Amino acid sequence: MSRKRTRLLVSALAGVLLAALAVALPVGPASAHGNAIGPASRNYSCWLRWGDKFQDPSMATQDPMCWQAWQADPQAMWSWNGLFREGVAGNHQAAIPDGQLCSGGHTQNGRYNALDTVGDWKPTTVGNNFNVQVFDQALHGADYLWVYVSKPGFDPRTTALKWSDLTRVAVVGNTPAAQWNPVTGGVQLNIPVSLSGRTGRAMVYTIWQASHLDQSYYWCSDVDFGGGGTTTPPTTPPTTAPTTAPTTAPTTPPTTAPTTVPTTAPTTPPASGACSASYQLASQWSGGFQGSVIVSAGAAAIKGWTVKLTYPSAPSIQQTWNATSTVSGTVQTATNSAYNGTLSAGGSTTFGFLASGTAQTPTVTCSATI
Repeated sequence: MSRKRTRLLVSALAGVLLAALAVALPVGPASAHGNAIGPASRNYSCWLRWGDKFQDPSMATQDPMCWQAWQADPQAMWSWNGLFREGVAGNHQAAIPDGQLCSGGHTQNGRYNALDTVGDWKPTTVGNNFNVQVFDQALHGADYLWVYVSKPGFDPRTTALKWSDLTRVAVVGNTPAAQWNPVTGGVQLNIPVSLSGRTGRAMVYTIWQASHLDQSYYWCSDVDFGGGGTTTPPTTPPTTAPTTAPTTAPTTPPTTAPTTVPTTAPTTPPASGACSASYQLASQWSGGFQGSVIVSAGAAAIKGWTVKLTYPSAPSIQQTWNATSTVSGTVQTATNSAYNGTLSAGGSTTFGFLASGTAQTPTVTCSATI
């Protein structure tokens, strides 16, 4: 065989080998996935109740467990779909110590640690027969799902959850996403749980082993067996939900909003440099992403703010919360809601949004009314 033919053959074989490796090697995981939306997990429940008014001071007295979680790390709620660990290989009890079950063993650099805090988390009232509703935003499917319920006598208001407190009550085997129920923004699986004679407070603990990688999700859902009857939860996600944002931006401030919120629109022109804004990619998945923006006042208090995000190409914004958002060409303009425009000197607020397509990093500017 000539040297030229030999070189051509080697090149062809190398090309085949590289193509095979490209297929075999896994890509990086998406960072938006899913959660237990019924009974709602601790962080998903806090997002549902307070996501559009997370700075409302009334949360401190009305919902103190959510309050401490928002204060500890708001991203635990904005990223309600990312409470997972990788590489556990099914050895969940070895990976997650007692007392850390709700945070997945302090996963994601401790983002979800506040979910382990013992206290009176708002429970979902259920009967002895109910469904655990798991929402899969990224269409991962499941190698398996395990549902546990705490044993009679365990009270999550006074005791940190341990593995020995749990009894496994439902198992779902390998289930591709195509076999889940299509819902807005993803797919959902309803797992029936049947018990008897249960009353009072308890914990539902769900483990979802996703199929795309060795990626395990852990969710604590506080429940109250309200007399042992039958509860039939809805078979579709709530209208506000599992898309990480309210479907519409609130048009009025909360009834208990800070009294410093202006009652009339400011008449002074925007002041350049009076505020700053920073963008963070909160999560992404096949076909979409979630962005988060922190807006901060400068050395003086402000009465309102406008943030402009300029992208390399026109963005497709689907939903926005804690701001009103419009798009013109490649520029997304976000203005404060009625309840979070007033910021003290050095104070900050956060707004977020969902967009379809591939995540882009925008250039961010902020202008303020003082």
